[in-house]
Amino acid sequence: MRAYGFTEVGGPEKQGFLDVPVPDPGPGELLVRVRAAGVNPGDWRLREGSYGVSGPAVLGREVAGTVTAVGLEVDGFSIGDEVFGGCPGMVGGWAEQALITASFAAHRPDAVPPELAAVLPVAAGTAHDALENLGLRAGATLLVNGAGGGVGIPVVQLARARGITVVGVASPAKHDLVAGFGAIPVAYGDGLLERVRAAAPGGVDAVFDLVGGEALRTVAGVVADRSKLLSIADKPLVRELGGREVERDRSTAVLAGLAELVASRALDPHVTRVRPLDEAGEALAEVENGHVVGKVVLASRPNRNVPRGAVH
Repeated sequence: MRAYGFTEVGGPEKQGFLDVPVPDPGPGELLVRVRAAGVNPGDWRLREGSYGVSGPAVLGREVAGTVTAVGLEVDGFSIGDEVFGGCPGMVGGWAEQALITASFAAHRPDAVPPELAAVLPVAAGTAHDALENLGLRAGATLLVNGAGGGVGIPVVQLARARGITVVGVASPAKHDLVAGFGAIPVAYGDGLLERVRAAAPGGVDAVFDLVGGEALRTVAGVVADRSKLLSIADKPLVRELGGREVERDRSTAVLAGLAELVASRALDPHVTRVRPLDEAGEALAEVENGHVVGKVVLASRPNRNVPRGAVH
């Protein structure tokens, strides 16, 4: 079958279309005919060797599709079901057919298009898990460092739905977007801490970092309790600062809950670009170069007018 991936670790010159066999689902796995697949920064980082996959390998870590085969030790799924979920080993999704892990898969509601369901496992799932890790109550204040990105947008929405005030650090070009989802936008750069204090005069209860580096080091100082400092962007530094990584709950229950939020228009995954698999290289370049706001999706039959998940 036709797929898109990379032949060996390296830059964009190592990626391209591959001819690979249709995989057989192992125990705990589903094989699906792919209807849509998410494009994530982790895809180009995987190609560059960040996750220890040497290649050749098919890119893509989250998909929505129709079940075509069911592996052993799988309950609750049948051939013909419309599902979405995460791919084993963070690979294999950008293909005509792909494996997904049954324990990290859910049925796709009719009200949720494949293009929206396909982007829930990685970004929205991480956002959900971060909030669960932090355990903030209604009335608390959360600082999101990188609020205009793929994880930042859903975490702002999910936090606001819990009654949490959100201060969102983002580039000025994304301030309207961040504010539209209910956060108080502040800009990066000199004077950031003063802007945060002005936006949250009562203080900040937790920080969720999506940027890393010096930006993480700067915002870490706003929380005295470092158990309330999380980062997915710079794991060594957050540990050095006394914070921690996000503990993921890759489960059917989490995915089903997120899909219901999309179906009820309480969560907008913010898909802004849908391309066919033929344009996988261009889609990955957009994400790698940072030239797109929102989520990018590859689809077998691209619907370029996918409805938003929420009204805001």
